[in-house]
Amino acid sequence: MSVVVLVSGRGSNMQALLDAGIPVSAVISNRAGARALEIAAKRGIATAVVEHRSFPTREAFDAALAAEVERYQPRLVVLAGFMRILGAAFVARFAGRMMNIHPSLLPAFPGLDTHERALAAGVKVHGCTVHFVTADLDHGPIVVQAVVPVLPGDDPDRLAARVLAQEHIVFARAVNWFLEDRLVIEKGRVSVKGNDAQLVIADLP
Repeated sequence: MSVVVLVSGRGSNMQALLDAGIPVSAVISNRAGARALEIAAKRGIATAVVEHRSFPTREAFDAALAAEVERYQPRLVVLAGFMRILGAAFVARFAGRMMNIHPSLLPAFPGLDTHERALAAGVKVHGCTVHFVTADLDHGPIVVQAVVPVLPGDDPDRLAARVLAQEHIVFARAVNWFLEDRLVIEKGRVSVKGNDAQLVIADLP
């Protein structure tokens, strides 16, 4: 039931997974100063740093990171604010057992600055997506999404906070479904055994 979490920063999604009782065996970061490492260590969880700047190539970093992940023999690898693009070899190594959470309703707004881009586009709803990781950035099979309203007067920070609250809910839900062997991927689409809702509509504030 081992889960390894990859992080780069503050670790709020990682903390939400821990609070939900997800069996995390290790937290690994590409940044030594990531606050998530401190949070994990205080909970008695193994931590490690594989600093991407210490490697001459992306491939070398990916190989070292994969070796560190494999030390824990994870059933699932979770990207919780991991701000590095992983190469095809790394993704293939953990195919079907690596998840990411992205702060938009994919396939809309892949990549960075999602909240600013959503506001600039004038969308009426925004949200987050948990998906399996593939070699195509932010385009893997979607597990679950949460939708939040875009409100008059929103700025990127207010919108981001509303989305983040839903991230903390649906990420743990998706990970639990995986660990319970309830996820089925067929032709790029994910279904959940038991017909649990894969779309969460956040209430208006």
